[in-house]
Amino acid sequence: MARMTVTSRRSRPSNRRARVVARWRRVFAWAMLPVMTATTFAAAVLPTQAAAQSLPTLGQSSASDLSPAMERKLGERVMREIRADPDYLSDLLLSDYVNALGSKLVSATRKVGLDASQSFEFFVVRDPAINAFSLPGGFIGINTGLIVTTRTESELASVVGHETGHVLQHHIARMLGQQSQNSWIALGGLLLGLLAGIGARSSDLGMGIAMGGQGLAVDRQLRFSRDAEREADRVGFQLLQAAGFDTYAMPTFFERLQRADSINEAGVPEYVRTHPLTTDRIADMLNRSRNAGYRQPEQSPEYVFVRARSLVLQQKSASDFATIVDAQRTAIRSQTAPSVAGAWYAVALAEFKQHRWEPAREALEKSRAAFGGTGPGTPSLAVLASDIARSSGHAQEALQVATQARAAFPLSQAADMAYADALVASQRIPEATKFLQAQVERYRGEPIWWRALAGAWAAGGKQARQHAALAEQYALQGQWMAAISQLKLARDAGDADFYEMSTIDARLHEFQRRYREDKEDEKDFNKQFG
Repeated sequence: MARMTVTSRRSRPSNRRARVVARWRRVFAWAMLPVMTATTFAAAVLPTQAAAQSLPTLGQSSASDLSPAMERKLGERVMREIRADPDYLSDLLLSDYVNALGSKLVSATRKVGLDASQSFEFFVVRDPAINAFSLPGGFIGINTGLIVTTRTESELASVVGHETGHVLQHHIARMLGQQSQNSWIALGGLLLGLLAGIGARSSDLGMGIAMGGQGLAVDRQLRFSRDAEREADRVGFQLLQAAGFDTYAMPTFFERLQRADSINEAGVPEYVRTHPLTTDRIADMLNRSRNAGYRQPEQSPEYVFVRARSLVLQQKSASDFATIVDAQRTAIRSQTAPSVAGAWYAVALAEFKQHRWEPAREALEKSRAAFGGTGPGTPSLAVLASDIARSSGHAQEALQVATQARAAFPLSQAADMAYADALVASQRIPEATKFLQAQVERYRGEPIWWRALAGAWAAGGKQARQHAALAEQYALQGQWMAAISQLKLARDAGDADFYEMSTIDARLHEFQRRYREDKEDEKDFNKQFG
């Protein structure tokens, strides 16, 4: 698959982006995958109960068209592209939270009789657009803009549940099963088009692609898309209810989006829509929620801090961070902040991003006081406290805070990373490298741990090991030439023993082979689609 990166919405599309979109338009002539933009996603709400019940239970019926193993392989390939993009947020606090939220929804499948034997991975993309999207193989992306726009955890869960429904029902596999062209190259082209749609950040792209098709083929795919959305809504609602979230959050959230975006459905025929009409589906969600009854959900204490963190991390400049500080302080003074603890946390993080350590520390203490309680509080509070201490030159304090956080939150990758960073800052390099080696074994698919290990090896003066670790990071991101270059640097560093040199040579041959295979895939794709 040709490389395609997702650029900031502030940047202009490159010539490469234009070529990718042009390829996608040609691919669309035989297959259409709905690209959920801010506008189209606002329409992704629950259908009527009668319509939902009339839909077939699709489930594993798609396995003959595209096996779960192939779905996963395709998803992993796309994820290599996404992880290499600067707008992919490898922030472990966000990753820990969205994966915990997603796991809660996936665990609820047992209660509603669905098969969730496949693995899931949830990740966050830096983008203020209100959006979420699913990929083959259980990968689900969530924009920072979506997290920031929600007001409760249940609202966020309603969107994640919808995307989880797409994955559970194998909608991508079923769509491919509708087509006569289902070769690997065709699948690669489809996913390349998906990346183009995600990357373009344009609410007009989906409609432009839809209008690019012709006749019955397009009509068939639009019908399939609407049916898939209805089924994903049905499954998402079931997961939301079974997981103990507030089902009223679904109509509440989408009604607010509809008002904010001033969606005007008049004059747009339903047969060119990829989603059923918004107003009808909102009404049906309300009916379902009334039938389901109401129970008070338990909201994770991390939600308000993750929401505040997303607000800050989707910014990219010092002036943006300063604006966040002013806006949040104003909201606190005027008593309009949805969460005082979250608002002070946003101030602390924005000050930290500007290297203003003391204002960051003061704001974090105010956030902790507003949150209440004793001890580490939440992973977000503890990790930021450790980061501020380490960055301001108090390595021992950072290590103490991170140690307490690891004990309090044993499943938190963010707490583990804070601990590793504090070990390096305290010059306890052997402990840091030993700990990080265990982490890369535990999280083999996460480039961030290889990058951290490379930093620890660099601090210890181990150049060959540093470059070898960076090579593994680049390989996970599909950047084969960068990985190969790092292995050559490792080979030439002069401080590797015989065993390490043998490992380096073996990985070098492996990465060169993978690079050639990717080039052949790209060549075949160019030959077929121009």
